[in-house]
Amino acid sequence: MVVILGGLAALEVSGWKAKRTVKGMFWIAFFSICGSSLCVGLTGAIFAMNFDPPLTASKFVPTMGMVYGNTMVGAALGMESVLSLVDTRRDTVEAMLCFGASRWEALRPTVVEAARTAMIPSITAVSITGLISIPGMMSGQILGGADVMDATRYQQVIMFMIAASVALGVVCASVAVAFAVVDSKPMLRTEKINTKGTANSNGGKPMSGSRAVGLRSERSLVRMKSWKAVASSGE
Repeated sequence: MVVILGGLAALEVSGWKAKRTVKGMFWIAFFSICGSSLCVGLTGAIFAMNFDPPLTASKFVPTMGMVYGNTMVGAALGMESVLSLVDTRRDTVEAMLCFGASRWEALRPTVVEAARTAMIPSITAVSITGLISIPGMMSGQILGGADVMDATRYQQVIMFMIAASVALGVVCASVAVAFAVVDSKPMLRTEKINTKGTANSNGGKPMSGSRAVGLRSERSLVRMKSWKAVASSGE
């Protein structure tokens, strides 16, 4: 059941709502979301929430649902931010690659900024919990007659699990997507980025996928040749 939820979350992130996609984005989202959520969820269920047994469906599945939902949002924001920043900063990335930077050196500023952007909702939610807002789980337990301290403890554990899972999922998804658009040569391959409903000079109409790919590839190759010529003339 938990794996099915992870598959649906990855499909939502990579196929239905994504404005920009790359090849293999479903599997990147699936392993990032499932891996981080299961790792954090199992650790929290065993050592923090003291579920006995740890995989009790009535407790574990709802907990994983909350973790999955927030991790999915973070991974989606991270991957979208990486693809958007790579597309807008292509000149900078290509220049760094032409002058000898590795893939990680060229992409690190982009990944860091994307991860910071994707973590803003989770960090904000953790910082205001109990001070400005009272989450639904805690409110439901209190209204149901549970002890206030127990309800607060469970809510704190859940929030920390969500923050940890989002951080791990965002980093994994952002790095994987960034490495997907820069090959091992290394060379920036913006033609791998598929944009839905791209508006351009084609009379204001969306450009076809093959034509958009061809134009991005041609422009990228021209820029790479220019940068290499500059690098060669400077030696």
